[in-house]
Amino acid sequence: MKPASTSIAFLMAILCATRIGAQEARETQVAAVEKALPLIQKSAAGHRENRTCFACHNQGIPILALTTARKNGFTIDDEDLKKHMGFISTFLGKNRANYLKGKGQGGQIDTAGYALWALELGGWKPDETTAAVAEYFLLYNKDLDRWNVSSNRPPSEASRFTAAYLALRGLKTFGTAEQKERIVAKTARVRDWLLKTPAKDNEDRVFRLWALWAANASPKDVQAAATELLKTQQEDGGWRQIEALESDAYATGTALVALHEAAGIGPDDMAYRRGVKHLLSSQLSDGSWHVRSRSKPFQTYFETGFPHGKDQFISTAASSWAATALALSSPKR
Repeated sequence: MKPASTSIAFLMAILCATRIGAQEARETQVAAVEKALPLIQKSAAGHRENRTCFACHNQGIPILALTTARKNGFTIDDEDLKKHMGFISTFLGKNRANYLKGKGQGGQIDTAGYALWALELGGWKPDETTAAVAEYFLLYNKDLDRWNVSSNRPPSEASRFTAAYLALRGLKTFGTAEQKERIVAKTARVRDWLLKTPAKDNEDRVFRLWALWAANASPKDVQAAATELLKTQQEDGGWRQIEALESDAYATGTALVALHEAAGIGPDDMAYRRGVKHLLSSQLSDGSWHVRSRSKPFQTYFETGFPHGKDQFISTAASSWAATALALSSPKR
């Protein structure tokens, strides 16, 4: 039998090695986030400077990444973020009269929902414009127990579950006291729809989980949706958008962020750690993640400053989701 002092020394060595390993992993993740943020910020600004419309992929999701990173100790350009807030508010404000009639803009619920989410993340205070958008959420598809999508541009603009989450979050954040009764009633109807409607792909599963959480579903139902999503994690640690594709940063990033934020899956959970490992292994040397587009282009092509040419929109979104997932699990403090 080994002397007690030897056994204690052995255990201390293991603990020390574990701490060193954990510190090295954290530093790797921090470096990955720091490498991605300048590209994400550049791409978002590139869209703002070239277009008058809000873009989910080039502003909404990048703003999620930037504000999550800032919250976790990373440095971003706060003045540039303020420019985005003004841009988004102006974009929505131009359509205020139509929102009050239940008429949206291009992209309908998805566009308005991501825009309100971006304003929330940037610390925007409720005003007449946000109240008008909330009214639009209540009027659009008011006779249905859900919100329909107006386009088929997978993955981010093709799922009714995505629309549900975005509208529910917008109503919860920017709904007014006068709208409260209708918000409660609509939320209950949407929650029932969510519970009885199965998800068909990763985007559905991710946003069904998030929408159930936003609709105040029971912890049991939220956990069941999280378990369903966890079951589709691949052997490489990632998630894939659809069965025919390989794991990628968009599917993996969205899954990790939803599991963390809606289901409380922490960075030390094995599934989360495996997902992080996949993201780190697939990040390119320039700090981006490349994902191929599945949507047919309908806008005139332009450069935002993000790499990957005609795949830059989905790659910007994918890189933003990936950076968000990594920032959540590697606070720079």
